[in-house]
Amino acid sequence: MVHSAIFRHNFRGRQARNGRVEMLFLKQLFTWWNGQTLNTRFYTWRKGNYVGADQFGNKYYRAKSALPESIRERRWVVYNGYSEASAIPPGWHGWMHHRTDVPPTQEDYVPYEWQKPYIPNQTGTPNAYRPKGSILSGAKPAPHAPDYSAWRPE
Repeated sequence: MVHSAIFRHNFRGRQARNGRVEMLFLKQLFTWWNGQTLNTRFYTWRKGNYVGADQFGNKYYRAKSALPESIRERRWVVYNGYSEASAIPPGWHGWMHHRTDVPPTQEDYVPYEWQKPYIPNQTGTPNAYRPKGSILSGAKPAPHAPDYSAWRPE
């Protein structure tokens, strides 16, 4: 109980409320899909340079390469919530994949009119794409039509 009281009192300088800090610690210790792990937090603290954030609250970092002649700088994102790669906006996606050296925070990035707004991944939800004839679409499957007709000697 003493360890719990000490931990609850000070975790990154914040007072814990109802064990929320303890849950955050356990999530970072045992899961990789909830924001960041303890290792990512430590690496970000040691080497990371904050670059900016997007409209979803994702934070972007970079670190200089140990071998600048052969390896480009390392870039990473700390997701706000679940780690979902499709939650990165197009401007940040280009910067993350070294398509541009200038992050969207340092330029006036405006998405093209053909770029659609972000929609979360719908796989596993009722809104998921179900093609015609899928068992899950609820429609009656289309009758099977043969792809070829067999050759018959005459």
